Amino acid sequence: MSTRKKIALIGAGNIGGELAALIARKELGDVVLYDIPAKESYAKGKALDLEQNGAVLGYDCSISGTSSWADCAGSDVLIVTAGIPRKPGQSRDDLIGINLPIIRDVADNAKKHCPDAFIIVISNPLDAMVYELKRRTGFAREKVVGMAGVLDSARFSLFVAREAGVSIKDVRAMVLGGHGDDMVPVLGACTINGVGVTEVLSKEAIEAIVARTRAGGGEIVKLMGTSAFYAPASSAVSMAEAYLKDQKRLLPAAAYLQGEYGYNDLYMGVPVVIGGKGVEKIVELKLSDVEKAMLKKSAESVQGIVNVVKAAS
Repeated sequence: MSTRKKIALIGAGNIGGELAALIARKELGDVVLYDIPAKESYAKGKALDLEQNGAVLGYDCSISGTSSWADCAGSDVLIVTAGIPRKPGQSRDDLIGINLPIIRDVADNAKKHCPDAFIIVISNPLDAMVYELKRRTGFAREKVVGMAGVLDSARFSLFVAREAGVSIKDVRAMVLGGHGDDMVPVLGACTINGVGVTEVLSKEAIEAIVARTRAGGGEIVKLMGTSAFYAPASSAVSMAEAYLKDQKRLLPAAAYLQGEYGYNDLYMGVPVVIGGKGVEKIVELKLSDVEKAMLKKSAESVQGIVNVVKAAS
C-alpha cells in the first residue's frame, strides 16, 4: 500500500491546473485531476503536460487525469473548483443556480468515494457552496472548509505593501466575513512587521485599500474576462499543506460556526488553526463595535445566499 498522500482536484480548469502544478512542485502527494466526461481528454492532457514538466524541474509525483470518481477514492485531500467561473458583469451570487447542482453532485461523490478527506471548497459563491457540501455530506465541520480568507487577506496585504512602499514579506493582514462585497478587513490585526497599519497609512488610503480588496475578484474578472486562478490556487495549497504536514497554521478561512462570533449554522471567514485534524480551532478576535457591525452585515449577506440554497433543496 502506497504511503504517498493522494490529492484529488475536482475541476481541471485554470485553478485546477495551477493547483496541480503547485502541489507537484512542493511534492505534497500524487495528484488526480478530475473533470466531467466531456473534458476527460483535457484533464488527461493537462496531467501529462505537468508530468513531463516534472522531468524538467525535477519533481517526482504521479499526476493523472480522469472523469471517474473511482480514481479519486481514498484521497487525503479534496480541493473543489468545479463550477462556472464568473464573467464580466456577474456577481458571485449570480452563479448559485448554475453551480448548486454541480456542488451537490460533488458532495454525493465525495461522501461515497472520499469519506475521510479534508475538503477545501473554492467554487463560488463560496460561503454557500461550502455550506451545501457540508450539509449534503454530513461530514464533520473540522474536515470541510472554504478557501477565501487567505486570498482576501493576501489581496489586502499586497495593496497595503504597495501603498506603504514596503516589502510584501513584512505585511500581515486578516480579512473576515463572507467572500463578497461585505468582507471585513480587521485593521487591528493588520501590521507591517509589528507596526499597526493605521500608524503608517492615512485613513483615506486605508479606506481605498479596503474598497479595492472587497472588489478584488471583480477587478480581475473585468481585466481577464474570467476569475483569478494563480492566487486562489496558492491560497488553497497553503491550507492543504497545513493539513498534510500538521503545521498548525493560523489562517483566515470559511469555517462552520456553532456559536463562535455569535453565529450558528453558517459558514463565514474567521481565523482558524489548520493542522493534521483539519480545522483544529476557531480563534475569536476582539472586534471593535464598528467591526462587529460590519461582520453582522456580512453575515446577513451570507445568510441570504444560504437561504436561497436551502429553498432549492
